[in-house]
Parts: sequence; C-alpha cells; structure tokens
Amino acid sequence: MKKRYLGVIPARGGSKGIPKKNIKEMNGKPLIAYTIEAANKAIQEQVLSRCIVSTDSNEIAEVSRRFGADVPFMRPDYLGGDTIKSVDVILHALDFLEKHGEYYDSVVTLQPTSPLRTAEDLINGIKMFDEGSSDSLIAVYEDVKANGFNYYRMGEDHQGIAEHKEHNAGIRRQDMKPMFVRNGALYISSVELLKKRRFIIGDVPLLFVMPKERSIDVDSVMDFEYIDFLMKRDKLAGNGR
Repeated sequence: MKKRYLGVIPARGGSKGIPKKNIKEMNGKPLIAYTIEAANKAIQEQVLSRCIVSTDSNEIAEVSRRFGADVPFMRPDYLGGDTIKSVDVILHALDFLEKHGEYYDSVVTLQPTSPLRTAEDLINGIKMFDEGSSDSLIAVYEDVKANGFNYYRMGEDHQGIAEHKEHNAGIRRQDMKPMFVRNGALYISSVELLKKRRFIIGDVPLLFVMPKERSIDVDSVMDFEYIDFLMKRDKLAGNGR
C-alpha cells in the first residue's frame, strides 16, 4: 500500500528578528508562498498526500490561502510562543486530522524560511525516504569547512579549546572527510517516531543532500536581503522563480 505523507508548514505570527517574516515580500511574493508552491507541486505529482499550514496568525492564514494553501484550523494559543517545539505543533496537526478520520504514515516538515528549496528537492527527498528504512530524513549540504578542524570553544582567558584533536596537524583540505550540515529545508519523520519519542529526527536519519547555494535559511535581515538579491538576479537572467 502506498504510504501517505502529510506536509506541515509551521508559520507562527510572532517574529522578533524580522517582523512578519513569513509573509514579508521577497522578490514579489510573500516568503511563505515559495514553500506553499513547492508543496502544491508535490501534491500534483501525487508524492505528497496533503499539506497544511499551521499558524496562530489570521494574517498568515489569509495570505497562505491566497497562494493556494490548505489552512484547516488556527493553531491554539498555547502553541503560539517562540519556545514551542516543532514536534508539538506537528502532533497537534496530526491529532486534529485524526479526529476527522485522516491518518498518515509520515510527516514532512517544511519551514517557510527555506524559500530556495524546490519542488524537486521535496519530491526527491520523499522518494529517498520512501525507498529507505530509516525513521527520519533531513536535508543537508556538504561543507568541507565544517569538519571540526576549524572549530574551537572559548575557554578561560580566551584560550581556544579545539573540537578536533588534530586541529594543528596540517591536514590538507582534500584529505579531510566531507561533512554535512543540516539546512532546515526538509525534515521527514515517521508518525511512529513523532508519537513514541516526540522527536522529529531519529538517531540515524537519512541525509538528503542539497546544493549549498539553495540551503540558506532565513534567520536574519541579511539572509532575507541576500536571497531576495539572488532571486531578482536570477529573474533578470531568465532563471528565476
């Protein structure tokens, strides 16, 4: 039997770093629209069964619906703060849908702060998970500089405590093992993992590798402005979304 995948776009109203971040205009569209469009294409391709936006903001709900999103409920107040865990938001969505007779095998969490994630990334990630045997998948990008050799913690009196014991051994970059950094663009979790352990990521998740240039997560004004610049540049070159 074909597995059923539920997409959840968590989008709360409060944002301290960038006011109204999720609906702030980026290259002519609200930030959240890029994630909605990718999810809707995955639904059209019959890879994603359904995708909903979970929000506590009427304004975000209205904008999301305008761009074709499914917003079946408003998130309750107790799930609206900035300290709420994503897993609680997802479990609330699952509980709501199950009470209406809808059941899913896995949940795909799609943060609206990853506008460069494409529909193809989403579709290929689900296919990888579907063919694998893990309880979770995360999107990552390869970064040689994230190998630990360049990482230090600050000790007393500004003493550097190396994260890697061979930090001063002069190992060539090409001899370093590739490392992968989580980019936040895609999380897939089995419902069993979510309910039994209340985790989105299992102990040994599958790694879905995305290009580093599409792995920028909007966390600051600088991130927002940089992605907006990239999108406008690509649009002028005829490659934009």
